[in-house]
Amino acid sequence: MKYLVLIYGDDTLTGSPADLQVTRELTKLKDELAGTGELVSSEGLDFPGEGRVVQIRDGVRVITDGPFGEAKEQLAGFFLVDVADDERAQQVAGRVSTLVGDRVELRPTVLST
Repeated sequence: MKYLVLIYGDDTLTGSPADLQVTRELTKLKDELAGTGELVSSEGLDFPGEGRVVQIRDGVRVITDGPFGEAKEQLAGFFLVDVADDERAQQVAGRVSTLVGDRVELRPTVLST
């Protein structure tokens, strides 16, 4: 089954030693999951201000530059894993949560293949 582990954060990353350590640890986990064949994809995302909302209104494409929400936390990255069961997905999400020092969201995909 495929699961998406969504990592949230704010836009205060500074490149500090602590930020770099978290990145190194997430990379180690990414390599470990790739080694077991459970990793489908994993990426960090650019800051919300670099994003855009794209929608079609009355047949016309409308693009709005970010940032978008007033929320303190924004989607910062993800791991897409293909694991044996929900228990394993929870284990992976728990490790990610420990590394980033905050909660993560775990969601199964709808059409897992």
